[in-house]
Amino acid sequence: MAHTITDTDTDAPQFYLEDDHHPEGSTMLGFWLYLMSDCLIFAVLFATHGVLGRNYAAGPSPADLFDLPLVALNTSMLLLSSITYGFAMLQMERNAKMETLFWLGVTGLFGLAFLGIELYEFHHMIAEGAGPTRSAFLSSFFTLVGTHGLHVTFGTIWLVTLMVQVGKYGLIPENRRRLMCLSMFWHFLDVIWIGVFSFVYLMGVLG
Repeated sequence: MAHTITDTDTDAPQFYLEDDHHPEGSTMLGFWLYLMSDCLIFAVLFATHGVLGRNYAAGPSPADLFDLPLVALNTSMLLLSSITYGFAMLQMERNAKMETLFWLGVTGLFGLAFLGIELYEFHHMIAEGAGPTRSAFLSSFFTLVGTHGLHVTFGTIWLVTLMVQVGKYGLIPENRRRLMCLSMFWHFLDVIWIGVFSFVYLMGVLG
């Protein structure tokens, strides 16, 4: 917004511009827009799996392939990681740097455990001849679950990067804003995985 000021020598009106930029608000808005675009991507993948999920091409079905106890364990890893990230955000609000880093580290370990179990599942399925090219069902399964896994991988890399930034610069406003964005991203992945567990695994085995 422009404001008029008076020069004491000439009494001539002059103008200056007030800084109207709001980096925090614009960053959060931009990140929400990104999450909405990610929702569209996963919606398309879910819809594709809904159409192709029963095209087995005389190959194995979900009941033949999925180990529900293992998938439930994997789900618990991601759910626990969301809880520990919440603890990290609570410590951030208290301006407790070391406690924030501790809970971020625990979150990262749960994320790595999730990825490790998922990679084990993929390797086991491919070793049994149930790779992504075996049937339309398996193609849609590997695409949906693999895309989610890639998001968790990038989220874990982002988490480690932020831990380095917080360790070096502390809980400055910029790092707080980045931690808030990662919090939204991490919980978003948790919600998507609940959909994957329910729609792909449970309905696939029990449906």
